[in-house]
Amino acid sequence: MTTLQEPPAATRPGVRPRVVGRSGLYALLLANAVVVTVFFVQAGFASNTLIVLGRLAGLYGALLMAFQLLLVARLPWFDRRIGMDRLTSWHRWTGFSVLWLLLAHGVFIVFGYAQSSSLDPVDQLVDLAETVEGVLRAIAALAIIIVVGAVSARYARRRLAYETWHFIHLYTYVAVVLAFTHQVAAGTSFTSSSVARTYWYAVWGVALASVFLGRLVLPLWRNLRHQLRVTAVVPENDDVVSVYITGRDLDRLPARAGQFFLWRFLTKDRWWQANPFSLSAAPDGRTLRLTAKRAGDGSAALRHLKVGTRVFAEGPYGAFTTLHRTRPDALLIAGGVGVTPIRALLEELHGHAVVIYRVATDQDAVLYDELRELALAKGAELHLVTGPAVPDRLAPRELARLVPDITGRDVYLCGPPPMMNAVLGSLRELGVPRTQTHFERFSLAG
Repeated sequence: MTTLQEPPAATRPGVRPRVVGRSGLYALLLANAVVVTVFFVQAGFASNTLIVLGRLAGLYGALLMAFQLLLVARLPWFDRRIGMDRLTSWHRWTGFSVLWLLLAHGVFIVFGYAQSSSLDPVDQLVDLAETVEGVLRAIAALAIIIVVGAVSARYARRRLAYETWHFIHLYTYVAVVLAFTHQVAAGTSFTSSSVARTYWYAVWGVALASVFLGRLVLPLWRNLRHQLRVTAVVPENDDVVSVYITGRDLDRLPARAGQFFLWRFLTKDRWWQANPFSLSAAPDGRTLRLTAKRAGDGSAALRHLKVGTRVFAEGPYGAFTTLHRTRPDALLIAGGVGVTPIRALLEELHGHAVVIYRVATDQDAVLYDELRELALAKGAELHLVTGPAVPDRLAPRELARLVPDITGRDVYLCGPPPMMNAVLGSLRELGVPRTQTHFERFSLAG
């Protein structure tokens, strides 16, 4: 273990208050659920209980589908406060909720009408598709959602290339349009009330506009404005490479240390691949830098990029920034190549910082020389923790020994999932409040 320590800075700047966005999203969803329920009650109940349950399930399922669009719109305001990893995690679980609600909607409606007409369920479904406007579109939408849900299950997701999974996932937007047109055509809550109909158009208009703005307009505008290009490719070791990128007006790019971009390097064989890589240096208004470990074809190809290669970058994304600090002092914990956003954060942080860098061997400590220089310049403590995974060298006792005042610091954590899970367990055992624990797992959806 290597330890480097300098006296902490004499002055500590003020800390920004924690910005909370998730409670606002929950409140927004709950408020709209209440409005939908009111419109449903005002429209009157059917005499058949199954039909009543089916209509209510359909309304809530469609509302969650609109909420889904907001979660994957990648709007900067939400992303900076919540983080793409949490947004996409909610997207995943909300997606399965949509699937089950819409399945319940279809089953209850078909069996309810079959009970009233004495037709068997299959004949009743055919009859509804032939006689009721929008039902055929609803069936097609449900079929698409079932397929997307199936390929999003963990077993299938692990066996599909990201690009294949993403291409299939895009059909969700077709299902969204089909489901919306079905509801405004056949939904009794909206056909019987112009106010309800206007509200439903507004909800879906905001959701679709958010996707259009966040996923298309904003990335295109930023890339046209900044004209990003590769200026240097620097191998850090046999498996890790840093790519330096410059462009126009980078001082106006709202990127912060700790954030990441989805990078597309516009070469003949890789222009269609987007990979999430963190900034490994704090943005300085002139250059952006990413540092990546060879883990697949996309990251391996970075070593062979040519200077001058055009870059299309979506972002910046992520809530792993100083925006959420609650304490003047910080603990930064990095594992392996997870050091990249940690190194950038150290460059930006004010106040006293302790940095723990966990690697298997000294040779695995990428960017360690830069960390050491930064630590000396900023009066930070730097601990290089090496050795095998067992015994756990970041167990509660070890962390408490390295950082005795750990409960009084904000903790930033980035590394491989097993290491992050272990450290999060140690932090809980030591009593570090959740509001002081900051981490982000890169997970893309939509």
